This record gives sequence, C-alpha cells and structure tokens, in this order.
Amino acid sequence: MKRIIECVPNISEGRDRDKIDRIVGKLRDKSGFAVVSAEPDRDYNRTVITVIGDPEAIAAAIPDFVGEALALIDLNVHTGEHPRMGAVDVIPFVPIAGVEIEECVKIAEDVASIVSARFDVPVFLYAKAARRPERILLPDIRKGEFEGMKEKIKDPLWAPDFGRPEIHPTFGAVAIGARMPLVAFNVDLATKDEKPAKDISRYVRASSGGFQFVQAGPAYLEQRGHYQVTMNILDHLRNPIYRILETVRMEARRFRVEVTGCELVGLVPAAALVESLRYYRQPEGKKTPDDMPFADLAAEAVKRLGLRDFDQKKIIEANLPEETP
Repeated sequence: MKRIIECVPNISEGRDRDKIDRIVGKLRDKSGFAVVSAEPDRDYNRTVITVIGDPEAIAAAIPDFVGEALALIDLNVHTGEHPRMGAVDVIPFVPIAGVEIEECVKIAEDVASIVSARFDVPVFLYAKAARRPERILLPDIRKGEFEGMKEKIKDPLWAPDFGRPEIHPTFGAVAIGARMPLVAFNVDLATKDEKPAKDISRYVRASSGGFQFVQAGPAYLEQRGHYQVTMNILDHLRNPIYRILETVRMEARRFRVEVTGCELVGLVPAAALVESLRYYRQPEGKKTPDDMPFADLAAEAVKRLGLRDFDQKKIIEANLPEETP
C-alpha cells in the first residue's frame, strides 16, 4: 500500500490572486504529491490549500512554501472575517493511507523545527502533536489573533514550542500539527443581521455547551451579502454533517431566517457524505452503499445537503492514486 497523507495549509491571503499563485506555486509540480485544491475566499481573506501524496515529499516542500508566504504577506495590513495569527496560519498533517497518526506527529515536529529555525518564526504544536493540553484546540492557541499574540506569547504559558517568545513582525506565528480528517462545513443564512449567526454558533459549538467535536462562529460574506455559521466538525463519526445541518435549520426558524445553502471547504472524507445521505435517503427506501461512485455521491450531496460549488474533486478518496498491480 502506498503511504499517503493530506496536508491542508491555510494562508492569510484570499484576495490578491498573484500572491496566492506565487505562494501555492511553491507546492505545484513537485514529485511525490499534488495540489488538489486551492480555495481563496475574499471575505475570509484566506486560502485553504490541500495537497495529497507521499509524506516525506510533502514535508520537504513545506518550508519553501512558508518562506514565500513570509515574503509576500504582512499581517499588519491584513483584515478578514477569519481569525488568524500567522501569514501561514495553520499546517495540519493528516493520515490517509498506510500512515498512522503518530507518524504525522513526527512529521509535524520535524517541519516545525525547520520552519522556526530557518525563518525565525514561533511555532505552536497543536491537535495530536500538542505537548500541552491547552494547545490541543487551535482556537485556544489563536485566541487574540496576530495583534493579541504580541503580548500573549510573552506569557510562559504560551511560549512557543519552537522559536523565541516573540512573534515575527510581519508573519506572526504558525500552528503546525497532526489530526484526523475533519469537515470544514459552513451554512448560509439569508440575513445581514449578525445575531442569528452568532447565537446559532453558540448553540452548536462544544465550547458553549453544544455538540462535542464542533467549533463554530459567525462570519459575514460581503461578496454574497449574508451571514453564515462557519464550522469545523472534528469528528464526523460522532457528530455527522446532517445532525449539525438540521440543528442549524431548526434554530434558524426561531429567528425566521432561511438556510439558503451550505459549503464544504477543502476536501471531505467519502464516509462523511455517505452517513449523511443515509439519513436523508433511508425514509425513501433508498440504500446508500459505502462504495457509491464518487460522481453519484457528489451529486446526491449537492441535492440533499444543498451544497454549492461542490463536485467529486472535493472528496478525499477521489484524489488518491490508483494502486497498480
């Protein structure tokens, strides 16, 4: 079996296409892995990049990618809806095939050491790579963002795992870690009022008494003229997409606000779609096999979940290289 991981670095630039292309270009046309998506968002002013392939090849390419982002992004002049503390804000390594999470932890540690030493950037290890319990959840590390991190990092409790306790003046700091596949899921609300999105986010996220393994917050999309509830579902097996979506729909009705659509950012495991489609299709007497063709799986997900800008290319397994006999 081939050894395959996914890496999903996020950069704090979603508006300047030339800068995005130059930064992502450091990951393109490399041996051993491929860039399968780069999704800029002008409102978030952030781009989510997904690469899939050989662990060693990906790890070797990440430092040059970070260096290009450092050269082109200055967080002192950055604004956007998405919280951020670094020009490259987060770099997670995710096991996909033939690789255990412990190996991704080692990769995260090695890359963190190189990035910090080469660019004098402070690095926090998070998720499965976290060395302290308060650093497991990325929002806890990122709290205060770039501006607040200037003082926060001086607190011994928040000294970086690699580097000096001082942010890089233009880059900031970066979180590097290892995690299992998550689902970045956003639900569109037909309102320009922040309150419904803010309250619904509070109802569904774990930190305020909602669903375990769910992070959520409100975000206004200037380009579309409405708010959305933006979420990370950290464990789709315990809290599937349909459960979160139906809860948002239920709560939105209390505000007389319509849910107009949804989006998945980055790639999604096929199993996360299958389990939700079973929920919607079972009352109709329709079976949803685990091996449903990717094109059919994507089409049904668009129909049942109301996904926009979604096709089979955004399913992780559809991007894996075929095994040769």
